[in-house]
Amino acid sequence: MRLVQLDIRSGGLTLRGYLVRPDLEPGQSCGLLLLCHGFPAGPKGAAGTGQTYPQLADRLAGEAGWAVLTFNFRGTGESEGDFSLGGWMDDLRAVIDHALGLPQISGVWLAGFSTGGSLALCGAGEDERVRGVAALAAPADFSQWADDPDRLLAEAGDLGVVRNAGFPDDPDAWSRELEELRPLALVGKVPPRPLLIVHGGDDAVVSVMDARALDDAADGRGELRVLSGAGHRLRHDPRAIAVLLGWLERQGEGVTTEGV
Repeated sequence: MRLVQLDIRSGGLTLRGYLVRPDLEPGQSCGLLLLCHGFPAGPKGAAGTGQTYPQLADRLAGEAGWAVLTFNFRGTGESEGDFSLGGWMDDLRAVIDHALGLPQISGVWLAGFSTGGSLALCGAGEDERVRGVAALAAPADFSQWADDPDRLLAEAGDLGVVRNAGFPDDPDAWSRELEELRPLALVGKVPPRPLLIVHGGDDAVVSVMDARALDDAADGRGELRVLSGAGHRLRHDPRAIAVLLGWLERQGEGVTTEGV
């Protein structure tokens, strides 16, 4: 396996990324999974967001034989900038473009947890170049944030995902993005490409009804898995990771040799 630290440009910002990929011979290729983290939480706030994702990327790459790219959205980790939902969506678009330009990659799939899962659904829904998407513990919309944007902005400042005084320049536009980005409106555009929705039956942060609403919006053409007794942090649940690995295996995009 090859491990690479990446700097990826998104607009005028630099995002920090981490890529692990199999050692490929000339003429070989593999699929790439783009892994998206959620909104900051816990005592480490924005600075600690995504810290465990490189380890998850290593595991997924090692067991599935895929390349896996994870990164920090703006305002988190070592990435520049301040949080806005539209800005995070722009970041995802930029990283998709970057991933598609990497050599020996047969295609790009998305996976995300919580907010990252919702944005992954939006990214796949709007971009037909994305070959499939897995959303774990993902909100169906951002209505809770949109109902009280001032509270969200204050929380973002406390967590350190908004770092600069005076941000945003246009609070009304910042707030509108919370209403305009709607996974429910885009998830139906994903099938017939592969769609996986995974949710914890005891998720106290995002209701399991969000997963069912997303599945309904896709007319049941995806794969819905509800894990009994599981909470919100599915990246730490072995069952959720096993489901994700099984889904990757079914894509049939591990290391392949051209013409074979």
